[in-house]
Formats: sequence, structure tokens, C-alpha cells
Amino acid sequence: MEQKLFVYNTLTRKKEEFKPLNAPHVGMYVCGPTVYSDVHLGNCRTFISFDLIFRYLTHLGYQVRYVRNITDAGHLEGDADEGEDKISKKAKIAKLEPMEIVQRYTVGFHEIMQVFNALPPSIEPTATGHIIEQIELVKLILEKGFAYEVDGSVYFDVEKYNATQDYGILNGRNLDDLLNNTRTLGGQDDKHGKLDFALWIKAKPEHLMKWPSPWGLGFPGWHLECSAMSHKYLGEQFDIHGGGIDLMPTHHTNEIAQNVASCGKNPALYWIHTNMLTVNGQKMSKSLGNSFLPHELFAGTHSLLTKGYSPMTVRFFMMQAHYRSTLDFSNEAMEASEKGFKRLMNAFALVNGLKASAESDVNVAELQSKCYAAINDDFNSPVLIAELFEISKIVNSVHDGKLKIDQNNLQLLQNIMQHFVVDILGLKDEQAANEELPKVIDFIINLRSEAKKNMDYATSDKIRIGLQQIGFQLKDSKEGTTWSKI
Repeated sequence: MEQKLFVYNTLTRKKEEFKPLNAPHVGMYVCGPTVYSDVHLGNCRTFISFDLIFRYLTHLGYQVRYVRNITDAGHLEGDADEGEDKISKKAKIAKLEPMEIVQRYTVGFHEIMQVFNALPPSIEPTATGHIIEQIELVKLILEKGFAYEVDGSVYFDVEKYNATQDYGILNGRNLDDLLNNTRTLGGQDDKHGKLDFALWIKAKPEHLMKWPSPWGLGFPGWHLECSAMSHKYLGEQFDIHGGGIDLMPTHHTNEIAQNVASCGKNPALYWIHTNMLTVNGQKMSKSLGNSFLPHELFAGTHSLLTKGYSPMTVRFFMMQAHYRSTLDFSNEAMEASEKGFKRLMNAFALVNGLKASAESDVNVAELQSKCYAAINDDFNSPVLIAELFEISKIVNSVHDGKLKIDQNNLQLLQNIMQHFVVDILGLKDEQAANEELPKVIDFIINLRSEAKKNMDYATSDKIRIGLQQIGFQLKDSKEGTTWSKI
């Protein structure tokens, strides 16, 4: 069936039909982490959301080039043009080389993404690996007249750019409002205007990470890095640019300005932004003591957590909220998600063992249409999950003999569960990942069968109750005993 996908475009503030520039090819750029510390859950939510988008576009048959960068230099404290480089500062405190910090936290980021079952991007460029491209981009913006050099630093001239372009096209604000709400920063005497931002920054003698350039020793501005890397791997204009909503007002706004100034084009057709995380209704922050890392969530070691939750439970929890909605962590919400995840994966484990009948009580094609309708509506994962819960009820009813299903409908039902649960939502049965588990359970079932043959019903019941207490349910029938997760 033909699928029309609609996505919410931050640029136009409305849902639009997704029409790639060069179908079946799709270019997608997502701003990756700055690797100076452990990746936090807000970042994880963004990357898991774009993993869903990547998976679904691939499912639709698109050839997706997914570029997600690693920021390993140039990201200063406060996300502005002042303060110390975040990685250099961490390196000085730890008495390590900056690249040791980069390596440590890049490896940690990859490990967490793997634990969350997120697919790796097609290309993962680093800022330090593309210094030449960034210098060339600065040169081009200077040639076009939208930048100026002051004592070894190069700044983008926002007011000159805004004379012919709309600088606030993405954040929806006009220049006067932005100017009135911009605080004066240290070192701004070099800038012509309060909103001007650095493309290239002159390095102080103590700065650890610096490179030669036509303007002297220095390092690239944070915003410049993404423009240069997206341009190199996806061209002057591509399909999707994504990131957290916190990047939209300044970082992504400046990326658009850089791209339009250099080549006359907005870099992306569709700008997609994920929303923020809260904890018990409050913004997640270290100062409030309610910020916890993925491994603390898995182990339940943070004071706000009553227990730990598995990576797939956390992924499922994140999918239960739309990526553009605020996601609120609470123990109650996590426990509900844990139960929901187990219920869904229990149905997934059952579906391939169902037996077909000559006739069918269900029309699975209608269920499939509802699943596609949900995901085609701006990747609406919570509605998709609600539809999958309805399908799970049917799976259980067929398994219990309350409904009949013919071979064609059964095959379609199995395909739905595989495609939407595994391929698109990216969920996996963490217990089933242990290949030895089925053999162990089958061995225990055989012991119980022998006990029943010997009329040792006390042992038989003890085995059944014991398995139930640790999350496995046995079902006896004429064909034998089957098991499933509760």
C-alpha cells in the first residue's frame, strides 16, 4: 500500500507531506553529542527518537544517509563565544590530553546507544577531522560579505545578513526582539553587533586545541562545525535536520544563516526537533539534584528511583510519548511502562507459535492500516503502541483459542509484530536475548512432565508456581505444555 508520511516542520510550524529532494535517497543530519562528559538522558531521548525516524524511513524503502556528528572541539561554556572549551576544561581538570577525554566519552556514548538498541549512523564525522572544510567555509562567507575579521577572530554579521534575509525564520522571532533580549557578553567589544557570532576564534596562549588558519592560530565556532560537516556529506541542501529543541533558537538558527550566506539555500527542507525531559514535573538539572545518567536509571542507584529499569523498558517509556511532547520521568510512569513493555513482548513471543485455522475472526489488514496511519502522522509512536496493544489482545485471544485466524491473516499478523515492534520501534526481548534460556525452560518443563507422570503433583505444582513467580507462565494443553513471559 502507498504510504504518505507527514512530518511536523519547525521551519513552517505545520505538518507537511514528506517529499525528499532526490527520492529514494534521503539525507538526514542530526547534531550529535559534545563528548566532554557522560551522555545524559535528554541526549538519549533525542537520539532514540531519530533512531525511530531512521528505522521507519528505511522501512519505507528510502536509502537514508544518516549523518550524526561528534563535537570534539569548539563548544565553549554557555554555548556562546565566551568561556573555555568544554573538552579542554575537562582535560585540564583530569590532567589528560583533550583527545583522551574525547575518546573516553565517545566510547561511552557508543556503548549507551548500543544498549538502547539504536542503529549507528551512516557517517559519524568529528569537528576536529574537518578543520580544513570549516576554514574554507569561513573564507566563503567572508567573500560573500557576511562576515568580518577582528584580530584573528572572524564573526558573522547578523544585522547585515538580516537586511536581505530573515535571520529568525526558524525561531520565529524578529531581530529587534532578539537584540533587546540579548545580554552583553565579555569580549563583545570586537563584534559589530550584539547578535554576531564567531565563525573562527583566536586562541589564547593557554588554549589547548588550536589550528593554523589564514587569520592565525585558532579554532572553529560551534555553529560552523555542523554547517561544514552537513555540507560535505549531504550537500548544500538536504532533507532532514534534527536535534533537541534547545538547539533551535541559536545553534540551528545560526546554521541556517551560515548556509544561506555561503550558498543561498536553507540547508534542510524539514527541521525536526525533540522536546525536553522533566522529572516529576520539574526540569531535569544537576542543580536541582534530579538529573540522572542512563546507568543510574538501569541500576536504580539514584535517590529519586525506587528500583532500576532495563534499557528496553526505558526505550519503550520514551516511545510512549510523542517526540515533540515533554517527557516526564517518575517511578509510577516507569513501572507502568515496565508492565506495558512486558505485555507487548509477551504477545510478540507468542505470535510466531500461533496455529492457523481454516477461517478467521479477525481482519488483520485493518489493524495494519491503523499502525501505518499512526506512524505516518509525524512518527506518532504512542498511538502506534496503543494499536500494538490492541493487536496483542488478539494474539492472546488466538493463543487461548477464543479467536480463529486463517493462514493469510496469521502471516500478516506476524509481519506486523516483526516490522513495528522490532524493525521500527527498535524493541527487543531482553530475556530472549539469552539464547540458552529456552533450553533451560524446556528442561524444567520436562522435569515437571516427569513429575506429573509419576503422579508427584506437589513437585509439579511447585515448578509451575516457581516459574510463575520469576515471570514465566506455563499453559497445558492436549498438544503439551507451552511457556510464555508474564
